[in-house]
Amino acid sequence: MTMTKDNIKQLQDIVGTDNIKNDIADLYVYGSDSSVHKALASVVVRPTTTEQVQAILRYANAELIPVIARGSGSGMSGQAVPIDGGIVMDLKKMNRILEIRPEDVLCKVEPGVVDDDLNRALKPHGLFYPPAPASSRVATIGGEIANNASGIRSVKYGATRDSVLGMKVVLANGDLVNLGSNTRVEASGYQLDRLMVGSEGTLGIIVEATLLLKPIPKFRCIGRASFNKLKDAGESISEIIAGGAQPSMLELMDNIAITAVNTTLKMGLPDVEAIIMFEADGKVKEAVDAEMKLMKEICEKHNAFGIELSYDLKERTKLFAGRKKLFAALSRYKEGLSCTSLADDMAVPYSKMAECASKIHEIAKRNNVVMTAYGHCGSGCMHTKILMDPTKKEQWESAKRAVEEVYEYVRSVGGTTSAEHGIGLSKAPAWKKEKVDSLALLKAVKKAFDPNNILNPHKMQDAPDDWVSATELRYPVE
Repeated sequence: MTMTKDNIKQLQDIVGTDNIKNDIADLYVYGSDSSVHKALASVVVRPTTTEQVQAILRYANAELIPVIARGSGSGMSGQAVPIDGGIVMDLKKMNRILEIRPEDVLCKVEPGVVDDDLNRALKPHGLFYPPAPASSRVATIGGEIANNASGIRSVKYGATRDSVLGMKVVLANGDLVNLGSNTRVEASGYQLDRLMVGSEGTLGIIVEATLLLKPIPKFRCIGRASFNKLKDAGESISEIIAGGAQPSMLELMDNIAITAVNTTLKMGLPDVEAIIMFEADGKVKEAVDAEMKLMKEICEKHNAFGIELSYDLKERTKLFAGRKKLFAALSRYKEGLSCTSLADDMAVPYSKMAECASKIHEIAKRNNVVMTAYGHCGSGCMHTKILMDPTKKEQWESAKRAVEEVYEYVRSVGGTTSAEHGIGLSKAPAWKKEKVDSLALLKAVKKAFDPNNILNPHKMQDAPDDWVSATELRYPVE
């Protein structure tokens, strides 16, 4: 979409000349996120107040200009890519922590607050905000809510949806609505605040969030176990969860992930088929000890060896370092291969974790790509990345087939397309197959909230069926 001089002038009048960008370099940068997609934005606006967000949406709705809300651009599925151009609304300047209420175990924040910054502010109060995605150094709270993000401790503390009590949202027509409450429980009809979580900016713009906090645990212990068979690791995961243990973290790394970390970072991890990292936390050391003992015994029952345990912060950091730095390490797994985020965060039942990992490797081999299997296995989330030469057209075709096969398997075992990275563009074709019975209802909800379809159009249920050709790719394909 081409923006006229009058369009630009109207937006400048709302946010000021310093908060609007339309030179080609800025438009290029704001045209992509951390996915494989890119498209050129028409203009970037950076509101600083709720009133400015309202004014922008009133104008855009009247002029039928698309509006794409954006945080830090760390989304991996193309959620913030402006397919039709239009207005990219950068919300990072709305970054105030409005209130911290330890007595109510909650806080109120604007959408541009960065996750790690919030937790630093909460620490003196003995509290923390638990979702903790891997991108917490840069991820904004608004973006996390829009994608229902989660991370390594989701097995105990849940995803973002479990930590959101309420919010203020600006609708497509500019109206401001208050959703949810300041209480842990609420029984007052449709919970529209929960509907907004995971809506990826298609239903409204979140301008304030009320978040539920947790006390920082006094004790935290981590363990790392090695397995010569991936199947044994998968069976350990299933029994840990089904056996009544309460891990605060339960992570899996396969051999490709281990090799990538060892090659890139010289971590010296054992060359085995799988590693599991498990953690327990709490206020009482004896309770943590009991959880760790139970998980260690389950791992040993399934042929784990070389198990290391530690309460010490430095040792915990060292034991977890390979998993924490894995995503970056995968990009240097092998010369000529790049790490792409495609079928990268499905979830399957616990009993299918090992089978899922094996199936991923089987599919990769058949399609001439490299795929790794790792992730937050304690919450059923299986991460995978496709390692390929992104400059080759045939590699994209192979990746497309691999993605389709992976998701076909996930659906066959009762899994789901995305556990924490959202749908956007990349996962939309598979997700629409999963949600085929409710697509009409989803479209009706979208129509009710956004009748003119200006909010992040062509995403989720309205996304193209071919993610390869949905937009330009961020790679020079031969």
